[in-house]
Amino acid sequence: MSKTLIKHFSKTLITWHQQSGRSGLPWQDNRDPYAVWVSEIMLQQTQVATVLERYPRFMKRFPTVKKLAAADIDEVLAEWAGLGYYSRARNLHACAQQVVNEFSGKFPSDPLLLEQLKGIGRSTAGAIAAFAFHGRAPILDANVKRIFARIFAVEGALQDKAVNDRLWQLAKDLLPTEPKHMPVYTQALMDFGATWCASRKPVCLTGEKKCPYLKDCQANLSDLVLSFPQKVVKAKSPEFNCDMILIRSGNSILLQKRPSKAIWGGLWSLPEAPWEPRLSAKQADVTVKDLLALALPNEKSAALSKASQKMIRGEQIKHVFTHRRLWMQIWELNLSKPNEFSSTDLKWVPLRQLGKYGLPQPIRVLLQKLSLARGGDPKN
Repeated sequence: MSKTLIKHFSKTLITWHQQSGRSGLPWQDNRDPYAVWVSEIMLQQTQVATVLERYPRFMKRFPTVKKLAAADIDEVLAEWAGLGYYSRARNLHACAQQVVNEFSGKFPSDPLLLEQLKGIGRSTAGAIAAFAFHGRAPILDANVKRIFARIFAVEGALQDKAVNDRLWQLAKDLLPTEPKHMPVYTQALMDFGATWCASRKPVCLTGEKKCPYLKDCQANLSDLVLSFPQKVVKAKSPEFNCDMILIRSGNSILLQKRPSKAIWGGLWSLPEAPWEPRLSAKQADVTVKDLLALALPNEKSAALSKASQKMIRGEQIKHVFTHRRLWMQIWELNLSKPNEFSSTDLKWVPLRQLGKYGLPQPIRVLLQKLSLARGGDPKN
């Protein structure tokens, strides 16, 4: 490993960022640890273009950690709707309450303390420390792992502990010596990986000889850029079928709160039957009684079954998760009179209030397509 490269790595990257780094992003140059934290969590698993729209809105709704901590979880989930990976929103809410209760509303500057907070891992803790407190703390997100793996020819799968440990050591060895450079260096790492040392089309393979590490990058010198980091062959995503019931009574929809540890945990959705492996595209016909019994507790399904009119087969929706695919068969059921439920996980929600609830994105889209989320005919 070149000692000269290690010595000058951060200076070279900072110089690159001054000329070619991203600018004008709403979370850049913000040293408020709360704002930094929200942006870091939101940018995980979400495209920058989406965050550009949603981040300012979230910050306007919850401008301080105390405002977020005091908010109802349904408010937070509703504001997060459409961003996916809803555990991030639940962790944001829980973490905000930790900061308020355990640290008097102020984020700690020590990365080790930051890591103890809900939903904050080692790399996110490093980013908060670097941006907000000028701490000499390393980060190692997917983009940074790719940069280091290519430049230093780090072989092996990123999931391997030995490989991960080596990358973390590199992340520490390459840090600027002066804390004042940490914010721009950390931002430069993120930008370089996202724009120049990209996964599929790195700038070095475009024919433009302008990468600042062109003569140092071991992957480039070996003509193996796309071979680093080593990719693990993913198994085919499993597919599932699921029946869901859209129950409407007048101008209200029956929603059911999902268990906190389930997919879409804590969101409000349509009552649903258990998921089953999708062995074929064909689904058997089900009766109102059978479907209600699967989707709702017995005493509630019995009451609905007696009051229900004819159930209509609606559309089938395909939703792709990161590691699975779900085919949702929607069944529509209109009731002349809504049944009352004592359970806190079942609620009749007026159409005009649907925007106040966190809904899974495909369910939100479904209701909008049916003109339900925008309100309906009160006479229905």
